[in-house]
Amino acid sequence: MQFLAPGMLLALLAIAIPIIIHLFYFRRFKKVPFSNVRFLKEIKEETSTRSKLRNLLVLLSRILAIACLVLAFAQPYIPFGKKKNQGPKDVSVFVDNSFSMSALDKDVPLLEKAKQKAKEIVKAYDASTQFQILTHDFEGRHQRLVSKEEALGLVDEIEQTPEVRSLSKVLKRQRAALSVRSQTSHLSYLISDFQKSIMDLTVSQDTILKVNLVPLHAVQEANIGIDSCWLAAPVPILNQPNTLLVKIQNYGQQAAEEVKLALSYQGQVRPQGTISVPAGSAVIDTVHFVLNQPGWQEMVVSINDYPVQFDDKYYVSFPVMDKLNILTIHDGKNNKYLKAALEGVSYFRYQDQSVQSLDYSAFPKYQLIILHELKNISSGLASSLKEFIIDGGNVLVFPGATGNISSLNNFLTSLGMAELSGFEKVEKQVQRVNTQAFVFKDVFQKVPKNIRLPKTSGSFSRKGITHTGEEILLTNRDGTPYLVKMKKGEGNLYVLSAPLDLEYNDLVKNSEIFVPMLFKMAVSTGKALKISYVIGRDEMVEVRSTEVSPDKVLKFQYDGQEFLPEQRVIGDKVILGINNQIKKAGFYRLTKEGTDTLGVFGYNYDHRESNLSFFTDEQLAQKVPGYTILAPTEVADLSATIKHLDNGKVLWRWGLIGALLFLALEILLIRFWKV
Repeated sequence: MQFLAPGMLLALLAIAIPIIIHLFYFRRFKKVPFSNVRFLKEIKEETSTRSKLRNLLVLLSRILAIACLVLAFAQPYIPFGKKKNQGPKDVSVFVDNSFSMSALDKDVPLLEKAKQKAKEIVKAYDASTQFQILTHDFEGRHQRLVSKEEALGLVDEIEQTPEVRSLSKVLKRQRAALSVRSQTSHLSYLISDFQKSIMDLTVSQDTILKVNLVPLHAVQEANIGIDSCWLAAPVPILNQPNTLLVKIQNYGQQAAEEVKLALSYQGQVRPQGTISVPAGSAVIDTVHFVLNQPGWQEMVVSINDYPVQFDDKYYVSFPVMDKLNILTIHDGKNNKYLKAALEGVSYFRYQDQSVQSLDYSAFPKYQLIILHELKNISSGLASSLKEFIIDGGNVLVFPGATGNISSLNNFLTSLGMAELSGFEKVEKQVQRVNTQAFVFKDVFQKVPKNIRLPKTSGSFSRKGITHTGEEILLTNRDGTPYLVKMKKGEGNLYVLSAPLDLEYNDLVKNSEIFVPMLFKMAVSTGKALKISYVIGRDEMVEVRSTEVSPDKVLKFQYDGQEFLPEQRVIGDKVILGINNQIKKAGFYRLTKEGTDTLGVFGYNYDHRESNLSFFTDEQLAQKVPGYTILAPTEVADLSATIKHLDNGKVLWRWGLIGALLFLALEILLIRFWKV
């Protein structure tokens, strides 16, 4: 047996006090003359014996009470073999403050229980111990060691957060903070509900850091949440039916019936019916809407679910153009039929330029660029067009009957497309429309038998077979391709085999095909429109540098508050760093000088917290056998448990109990043993 405070044993000298009192306590008797003292002698002898016995028992009780009390303050313990954690200690305590910790255990949120456990851990160590208090927020002030009193204050300040970190990242951060002092023992405590979505700890060979897991459990709740949303079409279209796809996930073990789905748009809540979601599965539903004004749109998709509600709303935002910007590049003479077709559609904002007066930096503002029978494609133009396509733009090529075909082929092959061979004046008739391709999908409910399709009297053939990634959209009767699409990066390249000139091609007279084809090409970007963001994950957003002036300050505004993002210019983009400044789900408006709106970003909570599936104590023990697990049955008094594990079998309680028992025995002897 050893003592944490052996100096307290000197207090055993206090045992001498009751002994001295006992030895010098003499009771004086008054002399009374009496003629016959035989019977009085017997009474005196009997009373004196009983008195001495009682006094000795009282003395013994007092001595034992003092001894037990002194031993209790000396804190005796029986060590478990050789002690590993002697000397000064540094302790890191992680408190899981994610949304799942709002679940109740006996009407008390798990977060409050976690904070109480954290305080018990801090109080288990002496004043010389240094502490790190860590949460999912990963704040800078939590990455330093503090005193015992300051640690208790930091625990009181912990609040719920939408941030979610994997436990491996938590442990890595703990190691970084504790490594500052290498001459101390390092201990880690992870207080959490150990959700399976964040529990990625593995068996560690680290012998420096002793890891303790403190699992907290609540009644497992069923939960349904909106996982994600995305637009059906690459580009939302003004005054046309649009479709939003909504993925709804059932994380529970029972099917969810009649879940109400609603869309909030322009201040109105529009019910979208009810859906059923099987247990442990997801369903994708559609929400239909019409956009009646250009600019940034804000929508909230919601479901009804209780009690977990942080994932019942999903914030979506995206821009809608009033017109599609289309550029035609020519050698100085444009096709009047092409110009008339483009100018005749109110949804097009059309512009044509000569190849000699191009501004390559303006390409990103267009959705479709048409090359009209260029005799030569310079290396600079080819490079800019290639960059435009890879970044999500669309290019349509009408080859010229005359000109430098090799420059066009160099451009095509640079994008992985097959070359064009010599021009042949042979009549061909388009026979088949690929209605499964995006360009012609939904253009026809059913292709009419008498539909007028393009006919050519001169066209280019293609060298070799169709390359990987190419898609034939229109096919001639002889099986040769008339219109081919090549996807490259996030954009598309479209190439016709014939010039647009009426001398060789009557496409411009086929309005059933021509105008819808141009429209679908303009909106066929493969670049997914990002309509939502996740707090804690999407810490970077981008805007075009053409929208930002160097002398203007950019601000994010939300609910009457604002913050300044970090700004970095990369090419034609400005990357904005959020730096963990977004804490609540909602719409964050990016403004220039606090007035001009450059963008609206819909931020949502991380749905890793939606899956209320946890590791049991037994599963934790199997997954990380090298870690100490302080199960609920053991952590009723966490401070004592820690001391027990750190020091061995603690005996001070028995000393205190013994002192109380012997004091009670003394009182009983004095009160009830009458002499």
